[in-house]
Amino acid sequence: MRISTGLPQGDLRKTVEAAKRIEAAGYDAVATQENRHDPFLPLAAAAVSTERLGLATSVAIAFPRSPMVVANACWDLQETSRGRFTLGLGSQVKGHNERRFGIPWSPPAPRMKEYVEALRAIWTCWRTGGELNYQGEHYRFSLMTPGFVPPGSGQPPIPVTIAAVNPAMLRVAGHVCDGVRLHPFCTRRYAEEVVMPQIAEGMRRGSRERKNFEVSGGGYIVTGPDEASLRAGIEFVRYRIAFYGSTRLYWPVLELHGFHDLCRTLNRMVAAGQWDRIAAEVPDEAVELFAAIGTYDGIVSAIEKRFGGICDVVSSNVPDETPMPPGLLQDIRRIATPFEGFAAG
Repeated sequence: MRISTGLPQGDLRKTVEAAKRIEAAGYDAVATQENRHDPFLPLAAAAVSTERLGLATSVAIAFPRSPMVVANACWDLQETSRGRFTLGLGSQVKGHNERRFGIPWSPPAPRMKEYVEALRAIWTCWRTGGELNYQGEHYRFSLMTPGFVPPGSGQPPIPVTIAAVNPAMLRVAGHVCDGVRLHPFCTRRYAEEVVMPQIAEGMRRGSRERKNFEVSGGGYIVTGPDEASLRAGIEFVRYRIAFYGSTRLYWPVLELHGFHDLCRTLNRMVAAGQWDRIAAEVPDEAVELFAAIGTYDGIVSAIEKRFGGICDVVSSNVPDETPMPPGLLQDIRRIATPFEGFAAG
């Protein structure tokens, strides 16, 4: 099992130093988000200041960007990192696309499928020198002159993963992608009963194999040297459950565990502007569903119980936590996973 962590994004000088520390500590990868900052720029800084660390967007918002623009950025990151980059894309919700990014909305799953296909068509054109001709309902590309083809040094194909919560997007992930980036708002039972069956159906459609498909994320890790050090992480997870649980999109996860009333209570509180009170509504038993919790001497078994057999990459994603000791990272890495590596082409 591989373990990833976050990367500072606001100041690229801090990004460089953090990337060096993370690599030296023994983490396998770093991932950036698209919320307050651009997700690609920090990875460029990390690419030139590290040698081994995997680099991923988790996630870049797809639809506000042309696939051609994303293809260029990813190509350069793959070249600069010498093959260490993984693209993670997300659709975001309708309100953000229309009101924050100012773009038209359409059903996201079929559009994302075309987006991934278009990226692959562009990269194939650049790699082989062949004709660019992708014709879809949402995206069409048919012009590529030699002056716009970036040079390449034979790096591996760029793996494409997508964030997925609902069944349609999970099937798209299995059908056309190299992996899925599960939302932290995910329990093991939801992963077993909803996520993996839908991905498997997508894989059947795309003739893909699980051994070449990487499952990332899908919950939280809360750890530290002693019980007292766990408290801040537990409260962070409690608030995140309340935050996401207030939105109807995420209700199926909580409802699977019988928390129907909690969903509606959180929704009413947020509508009333009671953001500072929502975390108190989330019981400890809900926190334990979403997180592997334990001190350093017990967290490996907690991670294996919570994520084992499903997730190939777990994220150390609680803010301001102390980096895990190298020996602990090695122990986590020994947990067996189904993923063997991305397909060669």
